[in-house]
Amino acid sequence: MKNVETNFNFIKSDMEVFINYLKAKYPFFHNSNFFFRDLQYGVRSFLEKKEIDITYKEAEAIANKIGEYLESTNAFIRVNSRGWRINMPGHVTAVPGDPF
Repeated sequence: MKNVETNFNFIKSDMEVFINYLKAKYPFFHNSNFFFRDLQYGVRSFLEKKEIDITYKEAEAIANKIGEYLESTNAFIRVNSRGWRINMPGHVTAVPGDPF
């Protein structure tokens, strides 16, 4: 499981880049729901773009650690065992004409 810890620390060290990557690939905005499987596949895809190969099981373990980390920072609020509500006001999606 050394790869899991190493890759988790790699993502954690530049979390904003990872969050922006997720935002580009998935519906990721303030107060939206975000599912564990999206996080897991996002982890795998992100690391593959960095030419780091990981297994499905490793991606799952890293996604668990990232989810726990983002919960501890209050960026993710647990909704159920399969997902969170995103609590990142900086990632509000505005529609032209919105009064905000």
